[in-house]
Amino acid sequence: MRLGVLDIGSNTVHLLLVDAHAGARPVPYASHKRPLQLVSYLDPEGCISEDGQRELIAFIKQARAFAAEHRAEDFLAFCTSAIRESGNGEDVLRRVEAETSVVLQELTGAEEAAATFQAVRRWYGWGTGSILNLDIGGGSFEMAMGHDELPEVAQSVPLGAGRLTREWLPGDPPAPRDVKQLRRYIRQTLKDSASAFAGLGKPHLVAGTSKTFRSLARIAGAAPSAAGPFVRRTLRYEDLALWSKRLEAMPVSDRVNLDGVSELRARQVLAGALVAEAAFEAFNVTQMDICPWALREGLILRRFDHFMFEADEPMPSVGVGHVRLGAQGS
Repeated sequence: MRLGVLDIGSNTVHLLLVDAHAGARPVPYASHKRPLQLVSYLDPEGCISEDGQRELIAFIKQARAFAAEHRAEDFLAFCTSAIRESGNGEDVLRRVEAETSVVLQELTGAEEAAATFQAVRRWYGWGTGSILNLDIGGGSFEMAMGHDELPEVAQSVPLGAGRLTREWLPGDPPAPRDVKQLRRYIRQTLKDSASAFAGLGKPHLVAGTSKTFRSLARIAGAAPSAAGPFVRRTLRYEDLALWSKRLEAMPVSDRVNLDGVSELRARQVLAGALVAEAAFEAFNVTQMDICPWALREGLILRRFDHFMFEADEPMPSVGVGHVRLGAQGS
């Protein structure tokens, strides 16, 4: 069957269509996305403005039409920190449903971390042993670790690359004092959070998900995305520390020329590097593997897992908003 997954993130809004059946690997069929940094539409009270809401609703209507055009049989929709932490998030969710008939499920940070971990576990398999997964988003940073399908500890902290850039690094390039203060803040925040993982021992594998980790690995010499998902990509602490220093001195106009850095993310890649470096230190690790699967894939797998056990029944929502494409929105 064909499933549409709509991801309302902090940096982009993205619809992914995948083909799969219960027990099968989901295969991407088509994608429709656009850069829409909802956090740039926040007013002084931290609410998403009227312009931002209109842009969001317009994209969701386009995404729903795209899914219907390509014969998607089911449709999941979720949102993360951009709406979760806005002052009028609940109002925005109600308006989206009223005008599009799409129910956006607001995931908590812990739910993000757990679903992403599940995708990473499936990618690497049981033979990997315990996994520590780290994910840097635009608004938050997720950490999860465990030996099983679901993590034993899953946490989220407000250390997203976009958020930190807006709040701590106004200059281009940023002032050394601002970078120093941000480093101190990140390290203190992670020190408090990493203590929750202390009793789990040393992971057999450290994995990184998210565009930020992929970009950092590419800057440090990992294979490009064109090489395909089955090429092993790693990020080493020594390379990361070197590039963090280099990025501090680079204006955005130079960062966009680095391999793996898009114009959209060039401004925030330094903040992402600082979070990654501090995370390596907090967890005392020296290398991570970059996993091609992340949150979207985790939710897709959950959907099909549920369908496998309920094959004779209509497929209900499994912890994420959905809409049957036959219904008509405004």
